[in-house]
Amino acid sequence: MTIDLLSRTKCSECPIRHRAVCAHCSGDELDVLEQLKSYKTFKAGDPILWRGDTLTFVASLVQGVATLGKTMEDGRTQMVGLLLPSDFIGRPGRSQIDFDVVAVTDVTLCCFQRKPFEALIASTPHVAQRLVEMALDELDVAREWMLLLGRKTAREKIATFIHMLVQRQHLGGAEIAQQALVLPLTQEQIANYLGLTLETVSRQLGAMKKEGILQFSDRRRFEVVDFPALHLATGDDSDGGMLV
Repeated sequence: MTIDLLSRTKCSECPIRHRAVCAHCSGDELDVLEQLKSYKTFKAGDPILWRGDTLTFVASLVQGVATLGKTMEDGRTQMVGLLLPSDFIGRPGRSQIDFDVVAVTDVTLCCFQRKPFEALIASTPHVAQRLVEMALDELDVAREWMLLLGRKTAREKIATFIHMLVQRQHLGGAEIAQQALVLPLTQEQIANYLGLTLETVSRQLGAMKKEGILQFSDRRRFEVVDFPALHLATGDDSDGGMLV
């Protein structure tokens, strides 16, 4: 459903302003986007788009977390990505969505009708440039995820997943170890995402808690107590490559 609550929020005051598709836009370009945008909200568990749906709109995720997944003919499903604030949904130039998009938490989207947005890309180089940057970033993430799934141990997978969440949820200017963070997925969903069993996820999170790397206030809320140890557990060196 479309809501009015956020319709008064100016693009210049948006919480994802400097990370989203509008990041490079000038004041005049933001004014154009203001005229095109609308907001949609979805409750946790709601489908946003199903694979094969006609893509009538594209959107930036403003608040919440959603998953990208695919369902095979025999009913098996695989989560292939997480969408966090500032991530972009949809592909200009394509008339259908290639993945199931489902809200994991309550989600707010900043939406643009696909055809007007495609016209905007042609006339607004800053939007086109940012889309290219985001697509290349997504390609880098996909390559890193291939490494994670193919070569990393269960502990390294869990640590890398937590490390990624910390980096995406981290608020500039505050110490990471002092910030309350949230696991957006259940342990079962994390297992699906990482190709692990539920028991393995539970065991590895418990081990990191026992070792003083993480501290949980409940099953979903946690703090990183020892960030260097978390990074070491990912198996990556300081430059992002795997330790050997």
